[in-house]
Amino acid sequence: MSEQRPIPSVSVTYARTGVSARANELGMRPMQERAYARRGEQYLLIKSPPASGKSRALMFIALDKLANQGVKQAIIVVPEKTIGSSFGDEPLTQHGFWADWTVAPRWNLCNAPGGEQGKVGALGEFLTSGDKVLVCTHATFRFAVERFGIEAFDDRLIAVDEFHHVSASEDSRLGTQLTALIGRGKVHLVAMTGSYFRGDAMPVLTPQDEARFETVTYTYYEQLSGYRWLKTLDIGYYFYSGAYVGDILKVLNPAEKTIIHIPHVMSRESTKQKHLEVEFILDALGDWQGTDPATGFQLVRTADGRMLRIADLVDDGPVRDKVAAALKDPAQKNNRDHVDIIIALGMAKEGFDWIWCEHALTVGYRASLTEIVQIIGRATRDAPGKSRARFTNLIAEPDAAEGAVTEAINDTLKAIAASLLMEQVLAPRFEFRPKTPQNTAEPGFDYGEGGYDPARCNVGFNEESGKFQIEIKGLSEPKSPEANRICSEDLNDLITAFVQDKPSIERGLFDEELVPEELTQLRMGKIVRDRYPELDESDQEAVRQHAIAALTLTQQAKKTLVGDGTGTRENTALIDGVRKFALSVRELDIDLIDSINPFGEAYSILSKAMDEQRLKDVAAVITARRSTLTPDEARDLARRAVQFKEDRGRLPALTAQDPWERRMAEGVEFLRRMKREAARGQE
Repeated sequence: MSEQRPIPSVSVTYARTGVSARANELGMRPMQERAYARRGEQYLLIKSPPASGKSRALMFIALDKLANQGVKQAIIVVPEKTIGSSFGDEPLTQHGFWADWTVAPRWNLCNAPGGEQGKVGALGEFLTSGDKVLVCTHATFRFAVERFGIEAFDDRLIAVDEFHHVSASEDSRLGTQLTALIGRGKVHLVAMTGSYFRGDAMPVLTPQDEARFETVTYTYYEQLSGYRWLKTLDIGYYFYSGAYVGDILKVLNPAEKTIIHIPHVMSRESTKQKHLEVEFILDALGDWQGTDPATGFQLVRTADGRMLRIADLVDDGPVRDKVAAALKDPAQKNNRDHVDIIIALGMAKEGFDWIWCEHALTVGYRASLTEIVQIIGRATRDAPGKSRARFTNLIAEPDAAEGAVTEAINDTLKAIAASLLMEQVLAPRFEFRPKTPQNTAEPGFDYGEGGYDPARCNVGFNEESGKFQIEIKGLSEPKSPEANRICSEDLNDLITAFVQDKPSIERGLFDEELVPEELTQLRMGKIVRDRYPELDESDQEAVRQHAIAALTLTQQAKKTLVGDGTGTRENTALIDGVRKFALSVRELDIDLIDSINPFGEAYSILSKAMDEQRLKDVAAVITARRSTLTPDEARDLARRAVQFKEDRGRLPALTAQDPWERRMAEGVEFLRRMKREAARGQE
């Protein structure tokens, strides 16, 4: 393994107020109380991080719907059988609620033996029974809808966990079924997810369907700031060359409770021999002492004499069932010494609850940003004595001399995209408003030293809600309810699509001649138009401006934080970073924000993390395949040129000093050439 070189590294320290775990008189934590307040909604979408209590929030809501809202039955739908255990019996009355949550064993189909046909038949029996609650997998539910029709589910609650598995694509059967159920209008739906975006850039719901949902959002910032014990979360990406197994201890600390996700056997990071990889890891950790007969855990003695208990979930033989059962043993949930390290392949990700996990170590880039967020969630549980947690992604260093250079570069770009997204997910929420003379300070917001200044663009922060309020001159305001909802709830979804847009991130990182507005205005503008075609032009522009402002301000805040070289961030540092940036410019306006390359800070860190020659080689590969202006891009530039003319009274000039004005002029000239050539072709 080459010298450790992080790309980009996030280290966020939170306030640790204990609020997240504080229950009200009904036994509800803050997120659950927030969701329960919306229990009367027919369609409810809960966006909340792992470990925030979504499953119990659903129990409270479902019990109320069954008792007070005329709902006949509740069907809980989970992506895989192991997650079904999250919805087992809970004695809620012991904590102040008015009813307990119970699931009859025969109706927890995640525990039922046999194939899907038998489970679908059981679900049919449930629909005609007098029982109230059933738990099944997404697959069982899909087959049941196909067999019994959507009418069979009238007047029932359908609760879909890990909702990001759903897709608005016509190829998603569950997605089309939910659309049909919403269209019929006779079911209640509760959708829950810790990562409301997908890795394939396909929206989870159509905008029309999503607009029917009442959204409850509980952010990572609120969750982590409110913990009792966990204070700091580190996210690091490391390049390596050669085989990862030889020097894995350079990033693996045997003293930390760790989940190691080894690479998929078809990935370039894999040695293609998954069992040997596990053996190499065990050998690197110490001397193998045997297998625990009760749990199936591997026992390894380290050089300092400690005995490690290691759960091998890679071996797909008969012992794995014993290991998996031992990990789920409820009697061991609060036993920190039960297991030390878990090695997994395709398991121990979403829904896997091991509160003691301090380090999620993942080898190779995963297929989607959603998966990365879910894996990070394994380490963000709060537990006594656990003050720090981290996620590390080992990425094979791209080599322009390799035959698979395109795949290698793509993995690097994806790793950077994941880092950018996680920085956004971990930040407080943004609330932007145009700077006007009528603006005043709002109660609950701290505007920094000196307080609110009517003469400046102010940055306020509300610690209780974890929300920024930022004034920006020239900012467009959303007009329609849908555009307002997007600016309030879906900016991270748009940022996800943007950082996954390969032409954008390639140019943002490696094009020395880049005019930033080509990304901030043209590329993000196209993403907004494609995703929200029903919005009018002014609302599309408002949404674009809000999304770019959120990404750029987070990156500019990061730039002020890493300048001292320490890489540390106290819980106020991001807030201070945004304020410092706002105060360092003459005026915080949307034109300034659009003129900043949103990937610039990522490149500055990448250039320090990667071998200089390797970086030049990769840049040369990407530059060589850079495309020329396309007709669609020229039309977008021409639209911007029309707005330029309205503002300035003239068209952009090809001889202008401002590179963005020249680029708009090139777009106009490109279209003129196209028209001339088309006219000549008709002569």
